[in-house]
Amino acid sequence: MLDARLAELTRCLPDLRLLTAPGDLEHYGRDWTRRWTPAPLAIALPASIAEAQAIVRWANEHRVAIVPSGGRTGLSGGAVAANGELVLSLERMNRVLDFNAIDRTLSVQAGISLQAVHDAARGHGLLYPVDFAARGSCSIGGNIATNAGGIRVIRYGNTREWIAGLKVVAGNGELLELNRALIKNSSGYDFRQLMIGSEGTLGIVVEATLKLTDPPPPSQVMLLALPDMDALMHVFALFRARLALQAFEFFTDHALKHVLAHGAQRAIDGDYPYYVVTEFDATDERVQEVALAAFEHALEQGWVSDGVIAQSEAQATALWRLRDGITESLAPRRPYKNDVSVRISAVPSFLHEMRALLMREYPHIEVVWFGHIGDGNLHINVLRPDGLAEEDFITQCEHVTKLLAATLQRHGGSISAEHGIGLVKRAYLESTRSAAEIALMHGVRKVFDPNGILNPGKLFVSD
Repeated sequence: MLDARLAELTRCLPDLRLLTAPGDLEHYGRDWTRRWTPAPLAIALPASIAEAQAIVRWANEHRVAIVPSGGRTGLSGGAVAANGELVLSLERMNRVLDFNAIDRTLSVQAGISLQAVHDAARGHGLLYPVDFAARGSCSIGGNIATNAGGIRVIRYGNTREWIAGLKVVAGNGELLELNRALIKNSSGYDFRQLMIGSEGTLGIVVEATLKLTDPPPPSQVMLLALPDMDALMHVFALFRARLALQAFEFFTDHALKHVLAHGAQRAIDGDYPYYVVTEFDATDERVQEVALAAFEHALEQGWVSDGVIAQSEAQATALWRLRDGITESLAPRRPYKNDVSVRISAVPSFLHEMRALLMREYPHIEVVWFGHIGDGNLHINVLRPDGLAEEDFITQCEHVTKLLAATLQRHGGSISAEHGIGLVKRAYLESTRSAAEIALMHGVRKVFDPNGILNPGKLFVSD
């Protein structure tokens, strides 16, 4: 509290919770990337929109950069504070504010966890369908800032499909109320959608009105073992044609090895190079017959080597753990991550080119990849070998990422499917966006954040 700027902030907001202890600075100053040394000025935890606005106005006056912070489960460095920024954590603003049964919406503060939203929706007999493994740690505000996707995009789409309205504190401290939960609204620009995926560079999401839907019908989960990479898209096309898919996820034998070592139980005997976990509507016994017929057809065609269908909810959970547990099982190795996407139709050709690139550039380094085949999203995890200095490892990985970005550009893909650009991928933004688009993005940012205080250094190489 020796900093005069912080002293003034506490005078302006005497009830504001402000943390400056070294442990707090380290904890709140980083995200899951763990690549940058946290060095924030302080951590501010507002309890209201008014406090958040006052913090932003103070930051403008003193030209203090702000890093908005949710659950900090990001993998692109978007929530890192390494250069004396003030971290504005929304974790105290974590309540459900309202449920509207007629509109079927849930209004929440931005710091609420995704799991708490799921629980609240379920309590009203409805569903908030965005879902992924970090559900217990991530916040809704962070989900909105990165337009998070997850394991059920094939059925429900990304976060932006489920945002009816937002309250956002812009870079000048002004509160914007965007769309007001209207279903139809053609009165000018939709700034709500602009904020979604903006990574905290245009405004700080403080409240959100979320759309809810009916719970899915009863479902069944199947695990499939595949003999080669080409079989992935054949199996996906077959199952999508015959079943109402809720999810279709794949992972490699390398991923399975790490999950099993982390405590998951093997479900299929033997070793296979690729696996798929798929979940589909199962409204009656006929659906299971259709699923088994699809499996038998895939077996006859040589697209599938083995498989198991869950016979209970517990078994379904165990099968899903083989996919959901991958990121957690790899976390101790602090992998270098790529999160990429292409059109579904481009997946086969991209997979072949990507695999050849990874095998050539990482001949002695383990690469674990998995993803959402049903929406063209792949996650690539590169594991640093023992004895290789981290700096050298990062240099090598960034070289490969540059090559990967060029490959994606040829296939019309994206260097960031659902984790944002942050610090990690900003050098590769031009592989996904044209120079004209990036120039417009800079201009938009200047309008919403005139002094450039919101999450500077993220998204763009230069602000």
